[in-house]
Amino acid sequence: MSLTYKQQFIKFMVQSGVLKFGQFTLKSGRLAPYFINTGNYKTGSQLSKLGEYYAACIAEHKIDAQTLVGPAYKGIPLAVSAAVSLWNNHNIDVNYCFDRKEVKDHGEGGLFVGKQIEDGEKVLIIEDVMTSGKALREILPKLEQQAKVNVVGMVISVDRMEKGLNSDLSAVQEVYRDFGIKVYSIVTMQDIIDAIEQGIIEGKEYLTAMKEYRAQYGVN
Repeated sequence: MSLTYKQQFIKFMVQSGVLKFGQFTLKSGRLAPYFINTGNYKTGSQLSKLGEYYAACIAEHKIDAQTLVGPAYKGIPLAVSAAVSLWNNHNIDVNYCFDRKEVKDHGEGGLFVGKQIEDGEKVLIIEDVMTSGKALREILPKLEQQAKVNVVGMVISVDRMEKGLNSDLSAVQEVYRDFGIKVYSIVTMQDIIDAIEQGIIEGKEYLTAMKEYRAQYGVN
């Protein structure tokens, strides 16, 4: 059976030890039947594949971006690998940049490393997962400080499709409500449930718990 890039990505997460099933207490205090730890990506081959999945998502949605922005620190390798893969696999050449935690006051100076963004530039923010939207809320003022950019979207690896602690909206939905920025994900929690049901990955013993968790905390 030929797998879609989304199905391949879910298998890749499991094989990389990033997607795990069991019982996990999240920072929110919720008891979840699955856990995503992107810190387990640690090899060159994993980073190369990760960039391919981000690039596939960007290409699938035909996101018209000139520059990929990787918020420090987790977003930096993601933006770089996605830019490389867009060129290698899709013949799309984009710029990339990432922010410094503090403005450099010597040498070339500046707040961003890589492409120095300009007014009107179409930028796409690249991140791993979104729990609260904190990374986006931190990078936007830095971008606005640099230039009047056009943020065409944000790409993350997994949309948990989960309500916030104080809202019936997910973090992805809140970002669109607050900033009008569309968040694209390589896969969603529902995609993961579907992959288990279809036998793409193991874990049918967790299906009931996954569906119950989605019914209790999930959004459409």
